[in-house]
Amino acid sequence: MVAVVISVILAGGYARRLQPLAKDTPKPLLEVAGKPILSYLLDRLAELEGVQRTIISTNLRFEQQFRDWLNANSLRNIEVIADESLSEEEKPGAIRSLAETTAGISDDCLALAGDNLFTSSLKPMIHKFNHTSSPIVALYDIKDLESTKQYSSATLDRLGRIVYFVEKPVQPETTLIGTCIYIIPRKTLPRLKEYLSQTADADRPGSFIQWLHLREEIYGYVLDGHWFDIGTPEQYMRAEQTMRNLQINFRNQNP
Repeated sequence: MVAVVISVILAGGYARRLQPLAKDTPKPLLEVAGKPILSYLLDRLAELEGVQRTIISTNLRFEQQFRDWLNANSLRNIEVIADESLSEEEKPGAIRSLAETTAGISDDCLALAGDNLFTSSLKPMIHKFNHTSSPIVALYDIKDLESTKQYSSATLDRLGRIVYFVEKPVQPETTLIGTCIYIIPRKTLPRLKEYLSQTADADRPGSFIQWLHLREEIYGYVLDGHWFDIGTPEQYMRAEQTMRNLQINFRNQNP
């Protein structure tokens, strides 16, 4: 049986749009409802039996903060790998970082953006991968065509395969958007370098998926529950309010 044993959390950005909230703190360590975004991600990963190794891909500026946080929480089975950048202008970009982090890895890989916060379990996504052995993109129904223009628009066929995927569509046809949560099989990982050799866009994961779906069969998995791409103060505040409400509801139902 195919098993995803490697997870990579992409945490190499400098959060320009989230200033001043993330001025001196890496975005994944920002607290939402009293808990760092990274903790939510690690909770979702802890539910997956097959994932045996987790890598946080970051930069030199924030490397030590991640190491200190992991040590403070006694999480010693997680690796931190840093690129050489100290600023936004120097960063290699998310796709290049993923390519460099997974170079030499011969296992299937679960990649997640460090600023994604979601409540859905990834177990069904892993189950789908075990049956298809193809790349899978987690999708989310944002339920608003105008908002879809800020993200990636995806269309699925009746088997769940992605037949249309475009980054920042001018006229989206569906409200299904791509999240930066991917399962990339080992046979597909070399495509990262191939993509980088053909394009100057090394940072937008959606552009890679747009390119890849024209070359390989890719499946979509639609997340349930809540999902947030925490890129702006407004998105951060929406996540904060939603997660606090969920906590309150949980406490009321479990006095």
